[in-house]
Amino acid sequence: MKIMGIDPGMAIVGYGIIDVENDKIELITSGSIQTDKKLPESKRLLEIYNDLTTVVNKYRPDCASVEELFFFKNQKTVIPVAEARGVILTVLEKFNIPTFSYTPMEVKQVLTGYGRAEKKEVEQMVKITLEAEKLPKLDDTVDAIAIAICHSRSNV
Repeated sequence: MKIMGIDPGMAIVGYGIIDVENDKIELITSGSIQTDKKLPESKRLLEIYNDLTTVVNKYRPDCASVEELFFFKNQKTVIPVAEARGVILTVLEKFNIPTFSYTPMEVKQVLTGYGRAEKKEVEQMVKITLEAEKLPKLDDTVDAIAIAICHSRSNV
């Protein structure tokens, strides 16, 4: 089963696609969609829509897990991130991909056993799970992979 994990954002959308077979989890691909802060929000949302459509069309995941908006320290960013998340959900719906949502705390709980784990602990569990020596540089991409792994352990 191919599971796509997505960490939504306006500036950066992280994504990762894993293949789960029995107890083996393999990373198929991961990356990010990065938008230019100088562009109007409508153009940035369209870029997210188009780029995510390309990724979904190429890899055809069986389902997707998207980080739920849970808590934001910066109230200015919550609306743009919610808009980006809406575009992401629209793309997934367009392809009839079943979609599941997890809060950051749920992802941490599933991966580390502790809902308030530090980012480094989550990264370490992603490395162990994938049997990888190193991870992508962007936190958003690693978070997306963690969200996909979370779904694999929660529902598959």
